[in-house]
Amino acid sequence: MAGSSKKAIFAALIGNSLIAVTKFAAAVHTGSAAMMSEGIHSLVDSGNQVLLLWGIRSANRPASPEFPFGHGKEIYFWSFVVAMLIFALGGTVSLYKGWQHLAHPTTIENIAINYVVLGFAVIFETAALWVALKEFNLSRGSRSIYRAIVKGKDPTLFVVVFEDSAALLGLLVALAGLIMYQLTGNPVYDAIASMGIGVVLILTALILAIESKSLLIGESADPKIVNGIRAILGGDERLITVNEVATLHMGPDFIVVTISVDFVDALTSAEIEQAVTQLTRTIKATDLRIKRVFIEAERQLDHHKKVT
Repeated sequence: MAGSSKKAIFAALIGNSLIAVTKFAAAVHTGSAAMMSEGIHSLVDSGNQVLLLWGIRSANRPASPEFPFGHGKEIYFWSFVVAMLIFALGGTVSLYKGWQHLAHPTTIENIAINYVVLGFAVIFETAALWVALKEFNLSRGSRSIYRAIVKGKDPTLFVVVFEDSAALLGLLVALAGLIMYQLTGNPVYDAIASMGIGVVLILTALILAIESKSLLIGESADPKIVNGIRAILGGDERLITVNEVATLHMGPDFIVVTISVDFVDALTSAEIEQAVTQLTRTIKATDLRIKRVFIEAERQLDHHKKVT
């Protein structure tokens, strides 16, 4: 999973870094507000990709006495930071620049330069989006795109997909603003395009923030995994009842499972110990992401009292 994430992130980082330089140069040379917003957008995206790579690196650090379950949630934290940066530095600054040019319109010079830069940017962003979508489709398997985003546990891929999609949409908005400016001679359209780019970025940031927040707080494993665990427990004659199966993603590839069961009263302590060992081994074998399994022995009535 991390390898495919890195491939998509590196592709986006290279593309955005090259595009940012050309956009800023064009913005300074022509005075276009939309182009300046696009330059800010690409610069923020480049910084975001660096943060995602740092998040992947940090998440791979081994467990320690201070962090016994590892650092897998680092990737969720940095994904949330990326969403905030898109909102704060990308969206709000683009809105501000657009509002500034709306209040004080300026003439765009050498408009052909903007078209050339935006044309190359569309090519680069399309290529980066193609790589990201290819890796995202591989990771989502047979799931729909919506379910892969909502239920996915590795935010790095869908963050890059959203960033690249927003970047491509922003370029189309900038192109529309320039075309309207050229057709009418009214610089207001360039300012409106800049504000439109800001709106696109803010909406993208909000969607990413909501999903990253959910992962950061702690989402359960896929229902198929939970149902598989329940099937294993339900078929074991040493258990009277399965009180609870709770799962938690400590990272994209780290699942913690806690189980409450009522063992048959006739079992000895040695037999219960053997049952726990066997069940733990069997459950871990169902999915390589299951790293820790904790089984608690308690009567159904006692468990019910505890949770209520």
